[in-house]
Amino acid sequence: MTVYLPIAELSVNIFIILGMGAAVGFLSGMFGVGGGFLITPLLIFYNIPPVVAVATGANQVVASSVSGSITHFRRGTLDVKLGTVLLVGGLVGATVGVWIFSFLRSIGQLDLIVSLLYVILLGTVGGLMLKESISALRRAARNETVTLRRPGHHNWVHRLPLKMRFKKSKIYLSIIPIVALGFGIGILTSIMGVGGGFIMVPAMIYLLRIPTSVVVGTSLFQIIFVTAYTTVVQAATNYSVDVVLAFILMVAGVIGAQYGVRVGQKLRGEQLRALLALLVLAVALRLAVSLVVRPEDLFSVAVGGLGY
Repeated sequence: MTVYLPIAELSVNIFIILGMGAAVGFLSGMFGVGGGFLITPLLIFYNIPPVVAVATGANQVVASSVSGSITHFRRGTLDVKLGTVLLVGGLVGATVGVWIFSFLRSIGQLDLIVSLLYVILLGTVGGLMLKESISALRRAARNETVTLRRPGHHNWVHRLPLKMRFKKSKIYLSIIPIVALGFGIGILTSIMGVGGGFIMVPAMIYLLRIPTSVVVGTSLFQIIFVTAYTTVVQAATNYSVDVVLAFILMVAGVIGAQYGVRVGQKLRGEQLRALLALLVLAVALRLAVSLVVRPEDLFSVAVGGLGY
């Protein structure tokens, strides 16, 4: 069964799109990531134009994140105060990101830049996460204490001014790195169509020393509003959001996220991080291969406006 996408200007198999949305929604609920780092490359692999894939992928992230964050809120694993501070930086970053997106599109370098950013960021983050999670799993196998937050341990982040107390997360931390993290994620959301959870989750755990128990829900909370804002601005500025594609992805994503949260609650933190790292590296590898492999069609032919 096929359906026509008016903005992408092509027909697609609806069951394949539903499968993509459900799978990404499942991973969103399981890992606490928006899923944009996966849905955008999947859409590009399925021949959806990158401009449409980036803008519409961000829209799908909203649906799966809402579904997952509601579940975490009910379970008391969402720090709304911390998420709000992240959101302030995220909205500013998203605004800057949309401007950069429009500029790259105007000079014809958007497709290349998006692919390169994915390979660099996913490869780096995935590699670091995999290394740490393997070490944690080995310590757990030897019955050693596996902890990411040692009592009395502080890094340079914890010595910054403008501190605020976050009771749900049980931390006393400067808002400067939190806002900066949100700002960076906002830029990535606009340019790459990602929720940014694949960077925000490890940054919150390893850099800010936020307890893993509240990281997933808080990450999803921030992702909701930043991606929703990005979608609206992209639609108004670049006219690149395909409503039909977005609706199909949203329906499937909401359903998949509910099951993902349930599975995620049954796995240990180091297991979740190892699985996420492998997934991130797999996507990076696939994109890297597509950049260097010789294409089947070396040239494309387009009809010009000469009236022939």
